[in-house]
Amino acid sequence: MTGAGAPRPADPERGTLDKAASENFPVAPFFLPRAWRDDLMAVYGFARLVDDIGDGDLAPGGADARLLGVSPADAEDRLLLLDAFEADLNRVFSGEPRHPLLRRLQPTVRRRSLTPEPFLGLIAANRQDQLVSRYETYDDLLAYCELSANPVGRLVLSVTGTSTPERVRLSDAICTALQIVEHLQDVAEDLGRDRIYLPAEDMKHFHVQESDLATKTAGASVRALVAYEAERARGLLNEGAPLVGSVHGRLKLLLAGFVAGGRAAIHAVAAAEYDVLPGPPKPGKLRLLREVGVTLRGEG
Repeated sequence: MTGAGAPRPADPERGTLDKAASENFPVAPFFLPRAWRDDLMAVYGFARLVDDIGDGDLAPGGADARLLGVSPADAEDRLLLLDAFEADLNRVFSGEPRHPLLRRLQPTVRRRSLTPEPFLGLIAANRQDQLVSRYETYDDLLAYCELSANPVGRLVLSVTGTSTPERVRLSDAICTALQIVEHLQDVAEDLGRDRIYLPAEDMKHFHVQESDLATKTAGASVRALVAYEAERARGLLNEGAPLVGSVHGRLKLLLAGFVAGGRAAIHAVAAAEYDVLPGPPKPGKLRLLREVGVTLRGEG
């Protein structure tokens, strides 16, 4: 998974939660009820930390490993850390977790009657990142997003008490789109981790070699490929957008922010003429606000 930031400070809990400000979409904005904000930040803390483990972005010094009961000698073993993290997740549901972010999560799990499955999905996605670095087909990538992204939307619906089978279906489309957009923004960073989330069959179709992704600026073939994948993400966002109209009040604004964040990120990629190799194109706040308005009106 992607989204690495600056090295995390000494406080593992605070350092992880501070990353919320750099996401493409609002994690727990001020206009939500305090109880929702607290629970959404607890869920975010879990998701962010498991990504940091999978990406090798834990702060130097091994504080997180120690909290999870992993020895300093094994602190660089991501699969071992993920196993220890899963064991601590199990303690959220049946004991006393060790890591402060999981201790923070435990009251949320109890208040909202959350189940282990979406959390386990996020752990499984990061295990997959240690073992799979290329995706042959778009369907293969969608299956990865089912683990890496869709559980987050399902958790949002559960925390807000609005989960239904149809809303889950729409949420999955939005979350998969957001994951694809993030992959497009982070092509160069992912390649630095020896990961490529552009389907190999699409690369072949657009005559893109892996070496083409390692250059400082994208050629025409890479830009065409990125534009193609961006349109796929846009289609998924449009497919999932009716989720916004299915809810009311402040939750409606939150979900509009998710969709708008994806649309604004796609606009930023397009504004860069689909050249994502110099660094991730990021949308400005005005564009994001404009997209929120469009989404709330049911346009676009």
